[in-house]
Amino acid sequence: MTLQFQALLIEKNEIGEQRVDIHQMDEDTLPDGDVTVQIEWSSLNYKDALAITGRGPIVRQFPMVPGIDFAGTVVRSTHPAVSPGDQVVLNGWGAGEKHWGGLAGRARVRADWLVPLPEGLSTRQAMAIGTAGYTAMLCVMTLEREGIQPGTGPIAVSGASGGVGSIAVMLLSRLGYTVEAITGRSEEGAYLTALGAAAILPRDEFTQPGKPLERARWAGAVDVAGGRVLANLCAGMASGGVVTACGLAAGMDFPATVAPFILRGVSLIGIDSVYCQRDRRITAWNRLAELLDPHLLDTMTTEISLAAAPGAARDLMDGRVRGRIIVDTRTQV
Repeated sequence: MTLQFQALLIEKNEIGEQRVDIHQMDEDTLPDGDVTVQIEWSSLNYKDALAITGRGPIVRQFPMVPGIDFAGTVVRSTHPAVSPGDQVVLNGWGAGEKHWGGLAGRARVRADWLVPLPEGLSTRQAMAIGTAGYTAMLCVMTLEREGIQPGTGPIAVSGASGGVGSIAVMLLSRLGYTVEAITGRSEEGAYLTALGAAAILPRDEFTQPGKPLERARWAGAVDVAGGRVLANLCAGMASGGVVTACGLAAGMDFPATVAPFILRGVSLIGIDSVYCQRDRRITAWNRLAELLDPHLLDTMTTEISLAAAPGAARDLMDGRVRGRIIVDTRTQV
């Protein structure tokens, strides 16, 4: 008998209308790959919300199981480096875009897309971190690589109450950095302070056209917004400052000038979490396992069922979500 599992499936009809429903799927419908994983937890990210709501051209082919990350246990493998019983994490690699992703009970993927679950982390904790936390860690590692140390100066984090931002604030604070959290949700001040933010900055200060150069305020930044927010962060960097850019929640445009780059030596570095090299992924995940405070991780995590994912995706797009949303893919509808 073919094993069945539940999956969130995005379909599009001949006139371009999108539909998202829970389906009972047979394992033999899974796409090609050399490893089959029993998914225990997935998560809901901004890219997943774009795909599920249809508000962004994320999905490249239909039907599609969304979900850009998952954690679970290998049940079958034809690859010598991966064995049944191994616990693994997947982030990116086109999952949920070009290849069926993590919002399902099972997935079949390539072995080289998988990272071993770090010692000391459960699969639930791994998805509470998820692509958001892994991306935040890549940003922090880039700041370190570029010589931005805790004593260099404060670090600005945009979208601070979201998934990437929340974990970036926590990580930077635990490493000894002074963190200034930018948010459009003033009611989240106490939450961000508990994560380690030393100052809360209103997003409105960053969404209006600014000067080519502003007062030098920060040694570095983690930006998930893009648009004018990113431009204003660059303008406010101190000499030799480093801005890591990993999102476009405020837009893909970049209405800036060259002034920060040629007059203050500011560096703007893009963070690619989707196709990042495997050794760097493993380093990021191992550091996350060492640095993250399980209690603080729990305070930023909301758990939902697979059936609740479409509604949660709408909430995420409308700015009503704080921190991380994890999805229990084992719950039967």
